[in-house]
Amino acid sequence: MKKKIVFLSGTRADFGKLKSLIHAVHDSSAFEYAIFATGMHLLEAYGLTVIEIEKCGFNNIHRYSNHTSETTMDLTLARTIDGFSHFIKQEKPDLIIVHGDRPEALAGAIVGSLNNILVGHIEGGEISGTVDELIRHSVTKLSHIHFVSNETAANRLVQMGELEQSVFTIGSPDLDILFSDFLPDLKKAKTHYEIPFEKYAILLFHPVTTEAEFIKRYAEALATALLEDNTNYVVIYPNNDLGSASILDSYNNFKGNERFKIFPSLRFEYFITLLKHAQFLIGNSSAGIHEAPYLGIPTINIGRRQENRDINNEEIIHTSNTKNDILEGVFRAKKLKMEPKKPILNGKAADKFLSVLNSEKLWQLDHQKQFRDL
Repeated sequence: MKKKIVFLSGTRADFGKLKSLIHAVHDSSAFEYAIFATGMHLLEAYGLTVIEIEKCGFNNIHRYSNHTSETTMDLTLARTIDGFSHFIKQEKPDLIIVHGDRPEALAGAIVGSLNNILVGHIEGGEISGTVDELIRHSVTKLSHIHFVSNETAANRLVQMGELEQSVFTIGSPDLDILFSDFLPDLKKAKTHYEIPFEKYAILLFHPVTTEAEFIKRYAEALATALLEDNTNYVVIYPNNDLGSASILDSYNNFKGNERFKIFPSLRFEYFITLLKHAQFLIGNSSAGIHEAPYLGIPTINIGRRQENRDINNEEIIHTSNTKNDILEGVFRAKKLKMEPKKPILNGKAADKFLSVLNSEKLWQLDHQKQFRDL
């Protein structure tokens, strides 16, 4: 019988990481699959991005709203556990795939591990900063299989007591799309989103849940700084964590200003094309750490959300949340010329992922986790 795999996605960001992996399984005759779409994907205010999943031609997509009025992570976690638990009892998967450091991923790992189902975690062993890092490492300890981006991440998992035979280094799945031959060209991307700018930068700023009481002040300082600058900006909504309302309120200052185009969400391939041709990326998104350097695009990384992530990269300009520091970062980014960073691993992550799925070794892993002492 074919093995059945369930992919769980709660945000546009994690779907960008999972997309090439889902395509690999979709195109294989060896597996069945389902997609559990929840979180931001179901929010109209953020672009109802579940539609983008459906446009990919994937099958068996299940919509589930985990939204609560409070938008706190604990309630999101509880709602997702409830919905996903019912779903996997219906689907009866052999493997659950989750990504990263979001509450939805933690919910998937909890449900899988407590129901004796193998859980595979994409991009464990990385440093996220803030509360996200706690979630990522928690997902690691609840997962049986680890698909990591690099040897550094693999070594961290071994430090955490994970068995070496459960860790597979496949590279970063989003690089499959970054270097794809099927990205839209810049003209198509600009036309699709009616972006009139010849030159522009991209703003992508998320709330930091451990600093929720300061988000309003941070967002106002950012908006004030960019209004004093003369750059054109493509502005993308933040994720829906606690504090996002304050960021969206600050973006109201951009309305009516022809230098700003604001979007709830951008399709991942179109976002990559726009990023590839941007002057710089500003905010605190992991895209500035993971994607932008491979495209040769400078990043202005604001605040602590990406703390300790590739802090030595010359193309990443780290600033505080003050207006003057942000403006200084913009000044430096405009003058920075850089070459695209070369990926450490050759080959496509999706191909390596599928190769692991096709190995008997994977399916023989013990559902009863063990701790490996160093």
